Amino acid sequence: MHKSNISIDVYLDEDKVPEQIKWKASDSNADMEQKAKAMMVSFWDGADKSALRIDLWTKEMMVDEMADFYYQLLMTMADTFNRATNQPELTADMKEFAKSFLKKFKDLQLKENQ
Repeated sequence: MHKSNISIDVYLDEDKVPEQIKWKASDSNADMEQKAKAMMVSFWDGADKSALRIDLWTKEMMVDEMADFYYQLLMTMADTFNRATNQPELTADMKEFAKSFLKKFKDLQLKENQ
C-alpha cells in the first residue's frame, strides 16, 4: 500500500487570525511548499454521518477572490459529485447554481461600488 501525505502549516497572528497558509503534498510535482490565501478541507465521518471541515482564509484574501474561490469550489464539487454518483442532471443544476451565485455576487459588487 502506498502512503501519501499532505501537510498544511497555518501561521497565525497574536489574535490567532491566519496570516499565511502553506501546504505541501508528498505526491505533488511541486518541490516547494505552496502558498494559499484560503483553504477548505472536508472529511466524511461515516459513523456519525456528518461532514467535518476546516475553513480558513488569510487577512490578504479579498472579497472578490473569495467569491471566485467559492465559484470554483462549487464547479469542482459538481464534477466530483458527477464522478461519484453519475447524476448529470443534478450536476448541471449545481453548476447552474454556481454560475448564478457568481453573477449575483458581481452584480452586488457593481451596485455597491456605484
